[in-house]
Amino acid sequence: MNKIIISLICCLLPSFVLADTLQVRPDAPDRHIVVKGDTLWDISAKFFNDPWKWPQIWGINKDIVEDPHWIFPGEIILLNRDTNSLSVAQPMGINNTPNASDSDASNTGAGANLSDAIKLSPQVRAERSAHDAIPSIPGRAIAPFLSRAIIIEEDGLENAPAIVGTLERRVLLGNNDIAYVRDLPQDKGTLWQVYRPGKKLVDPENDEVLGYEANYLGDAEVEKFADLSTLRINNAVQEIRKGDRLAVTVSQTPSNYLPRAPKNDIAARIISIYGDAGMTQAGQYSVVTLNKGQRDGLENGHVLALYRKGEVLKQKWSSNIDLPDMRYGLLFVFRTFEKLSYALVMNTSLPVKLQDSARTP
Repeated sequence: MNKIIISLICCLLPSFVLADTLQVRPDAPDRHIVVKGDTLWDISAKFFNDPWKWPQIWGINKDIVEDPHWIFPGEIILLNRDTNSLSVAQPMGINNTPNASDSDASNTGAGANLSDAIKLSPQVRAERSAHDAIPSIPGRAIAPFLSRAIIIEEDGLENAPAIVGTLERRVLLGNNDIAYVRDLPQDKGTLWQVYRPGKKLVDPENDEVLGYEANYLGDAEVEKFADLSTLRINNAVQEIRKGDRLAVTVSQTPSNYLPRAPKNDIAARIISIYGDAGMTQAGQYSVVTLNKGQRDGLENGHVLALYRKGEVLKQKWSSNIDLPDMRYGLLFVFRTFEKLSYALVMNTSLPVKLQDSARTP
């Protein structure tokens, strides 16, 4: 169904609009065969300078197609240089084998000769599923951030259940160890995640506390609800101890998004780089935290341009010269909170640094 919608939109979209807004790379090929491991972003980047402009490149109406599960390994991507757009050509033998019984229906009716009959034989019909489609962006890079509560709102720390005791008074807990939690709510289910509050995330623009970066420690499952509930640790990635907090296990968020620019002007700052403590620089496919979130209009799929503040050239005999800010890369927002967002560095020509700007491109 999605392919029909996309094909129809491609036919109706004026070619002069595409030519005015998209630039084909000088080294762009005429076609590309999709292979496992490709992403929609990477394929777009093979042909165009701005791979995030998918509504124009693919002729997608983002109000109709929210989740682009429609390109599969083996298919052929064709570049139309007249309209500056891409289309998908499906190889023969996958869901497009001509049906002889349909095309020759006139020969099977009354008066048909036996010599005109067509012998039918069993054929294998390949069915596609969204699971086989290539993703929008590298799924492995963001998977841990989709299923874990890694950003904790400021008031969430006070209300989060905490481990108050351990079996046999153990100091450190690992897999299969027992922990006790007071007043654990039964209506939240039996699966919980264990975390330890990390560094405070402060807005550099107004010193507002936006939340806390939590350190994921592992998973636990409730064995018995009571005033003092019993939990068993079933997936410890770090040592767990008394005082560590619990958060409800997050359902997996869809990993395919439609990249697009925010409708409003966004001016965010990079306030944290996920990884080892003390990291101050990031590269491609690193995850960074922005000081803007849902309340500021950021949504999953938004693309922001990275900027480095221009240097100040000191002049001896005249006023100093402020160099303009330099654009050097792109971010892809994939998970938003009320006051904060996670973004993936898609491409960059410089190391990404703390306090760099991320703006509407």
